[in-house]
Amino acid sequence: MREQVHSVPVGVPVAACEVAVGRPDCRLRGHVIGYSGFRSGARAPIAHRLLAVSSATLIIDFGSASGLVTGPRSEHTTDGDTTWGHGVSVGLTPAGVAALLGVPMGELAGETVALSELMGPNATRLPSRLAAAPDWAARCELLDLILGGALGLEAPAQGSSAVPAPRAAGPDPAVVWAWRRLQEAGAPRVEAVAGEVGLGRRRLEREFRRDVGLSPGQVARIARFQRAAVQLGGGAAPAAVAAGNGYADQSHLTREMRVLAGVTPGELRVLFEEAGARLFKTGGRPAP
Repeated sequence: MREQVHSVPVGVPVAACEVAVGRPDCRLRGHVIGYSGFRSGARAPIAHRLLAVSSATLIIDFGSASGLVTGPRSEHTTDGDTTWGHGVSVGLTPAGVAALLGVPMGELAGETVALSELMGPNATRLPSRLAAAPDWAARCELLDLILGGALGLEAPAQGSSAVPAPRAAGPDPAVVWAWRRLQEAGAPRVEAVAGEVGLGRRRLEREFRRDVGLSPGQVARIARFQRAAVQLGGGAAPAAVAAGNGYADQSHLTREMRVLAGVTPGELRVLFEEAGARLFKTGGRPAP
């Protein structure tokens, strides 16, 4: 699945922000969705609006004591600690949350938690180690080493402490499969997905609440919103985005954007235009 758009500045920045999207090592695919480097144009922390997402995100600001974890959410918010300026974010799957943070993702739904509360003292070393790397690609590679070591895929990065061993049972594989399936473009209705994994809808709902923190219907709704948000960020017209993603009309898209992003489609486009995104792979090679 593609990394989701986690947040945008509350207002239009006075200077263009920098965003760099990184791809994790393929061995981390079941646990890590993606990496994103960020730097505010003001070279200082700025307030953010958290958008609706169906995954958890680590926010490691280089100026913070340890970092933050934001859970999945079904609505936008500006509440809590949403201010950061220069650092990296890491998108985590339900399996990644259980393995790396030791709790079911459902326990983090709608919450923002200090990373040190979940990872312990090791979290306090992450900001300085990542900040010391020479560029975004090197930080991506360092995250691969740190997270890979924590998952037992390889030795931890030299000079870093390992993240604590997993402390929570992994999510039900059927839930993980359905969670991914519901985020695909053109995915069938929830009842059909429940049938595909051999579960009744009510049981799937219960399992999702525990392992994801959202209902299957909310996951599907957020996935459609996220596809629309990415297309708007790419310059697509709202009317075309509405038609291409199954919204009844542009007004329907606008209503959904207000709930899930807190802004109109046009306002979201402007916020995206202020961030000059560039892509890289591990090793610093430009992504196609």
